[in-house]
Amino acid sequence: MLLGCIGDDFTGSSDLANTLAKGGMRTVQYTGVPDVPAGDDVEAGVVALKSRSIAPADAVAQSLQALEWLKAQGCEQFFFKYCSTFDSTPEGNIGPVADALAEALDAHKVIVCPAFPGTGRSVYQGYLFVKDRLLNESGMQNHPLTPMTDPDLRRWLAPQTRYTVGHIPTETVFAGAEAISRSLEEEHRAGHRHIVVDAIRDEDLIEIGRAAKGLPLVTGGSGVALGLPANFGAVASEAPWTGQSGKSVALSGSCSVATRGQVAHHAARHPAREIVAADVIEGRLTPEEIATWLVETDGLPLAFSSADPEAVARVQATYGRERSSEALESFFARVAALAVAGGATRVISAGGETSGAVVEGLGLTTLEIGPEIDPGVPALRARRNLVVALKSGNFGTEDFFEKADRALAGTS
Repeated sequence: MLLGCIGDDFTGSSDLANTLAKGGMRTVQYTGVPDVPAGDDVEAGVVALKSRSIAPADAVAQSLQALEWLKAQGCEQFFFKYCSTFDSTPEGNIGPVADALAEALDAHKVIVCPAFPGTGRSVYQGYLFVKDRLLNESGMQNHPLTPMTDPDLRRWLAPQTRYTVGHIPTETVFAGAEAISRSLEEEHRAGHRHIVVDAIRDEDLIEIGRAAKGLPLVTGGSGVALGLPANFGAVASEAPWTGQSGKSVALSGSCSVATRGQVAHHAARHPAREIVAADVIEGRLTPEEIATWLVETDGLPLAFSSADPEAVARVQATYGRERSSEALESFFARVAALAVAGGATRVISAGGETSGAVVEGLGLTTLEIGPEIDPGVPALRARRNLVVALKSGNFGTEDFFEKADRALAGTS
């Protein structure tokens, strides 16, 4: 294994694995830290954790465990992947995990770059944008677990890390890899360990990747990994894929603006059933009922709990944030397990927390990377007769669920 990656959720990890596979690296995604060695043919390994919203100490411990396994596989470079919307809070764990990994690897000049232009995320003058909106005006300010209320990455990261945060501006990035490398060294000499790097185009990410050659640790969204495979001599190629026949089901727990639009689009054309959070929490709705409906309904049925921010706030005010999220995640995990036991062979999941619950509910350990469905979302083979798509809440076009099913079936 050449490149070892640690992702803080399952959808983001498959996003990263997708980028590396397209870049020509033989890539495998692991659910949690494996207890056996990787296959000899694996060039990039992505250990997917469910650590984005947990306590910093727990996230650090899990990430260091993943790092030790990846080091044992012989990796030459390491990548810490977090969301392209930098999901965290001022007390979040992106900074603590980055600190711990940097210290364990004696890494300095640590790139911080969540940019992903293919999905509208860009970093300009240290500020994170979603398309033409600052992050805190994009809908992310309403995230139920990690509301993003400040788009300044330096300011948001500062209270999370023990180190000062530097910055490389757009004009330097435009000058190419050599200029970026010089600026990384200058920021290092100025005392900064973590360095936010601007990027507004894929070309910028490729140059940043070139500048990262030889650095022990890189952090960011999957976009900054665009330039990494070439450093290891990989050549871009299409991932092999055989479609899966059988029954499809779709699940959505994301409350993002993008996913709510996708749910509305799908519900107007296909069977859809809303999961009311209060009914789940109070036991009026069971996983068995939803799983049976999904399996017995023709076409591509969708079960969703995606709701607008006001509805989410009311549920959290009544039942508490932690109880609400845990109840829905457990519900989706059980629904997925029952649906697959009932004959489902293609499972589509929308939302990071929901997808993590689905993966855990299905007991998936290793995911083979297939073709890209939408930017950042690959088709994944979990077993001989089971394929899945795990979508971050903010990703995908309006017709994502239909498109994902065609890709999983091999008919697109």
